[in-house]
Amino acid sequence: MVKVFKGTSKYSNDVICNLNNDKVYKKISSYSSDVICNINRNKIFNGTSSYSSDVLYNIADGKVYKGTSSYSSDIVMTIKDSKIYKGTSSYSSDVIATINGGKVYTGNSSYSSDIQFIIDGHVSIEEFVAIWHAVKYSY
Repeated sequence: MVKVFKGTSKYSNDVICNLNNDKVYKKISSYSSDVICNINRNKIFNGTSSYSSDVLYNIADGKVYKGTSSYSSDIVMTIKDSKIYKGTSSYSSDVIATINGGKVYTGNSSYSSDIQFIIDGHVSIEEFVAIWHAVKYSY
């Protein structure tokens, strides 16, 4: 189980979500009713669904597409060199977040006061996107 903590905390009360068996759950739950999203290959699905109509994101070559799309106009973000960029950008002014040592910082920052959340464990790009979705859109 990979736990995701608020800010710089590592207290169990501050767990935002957890990743277990390709599913992201609310807080430290393992109940199917608490699944926020799930991962199947390179796609992130809403809840426990596996229907194509419930695809939240499609991931290919570091690019995160909206739904099942593969059009460049539907790229939500690009993940490259531990940076998350808006859309297809690779400009430093378009950095949404920086990932370093499991810590996810706002923008280009590396200050502890700018840590959005901490991922306690190693995750794939698909797992990261599922966690990002859970943190950003479920709380």
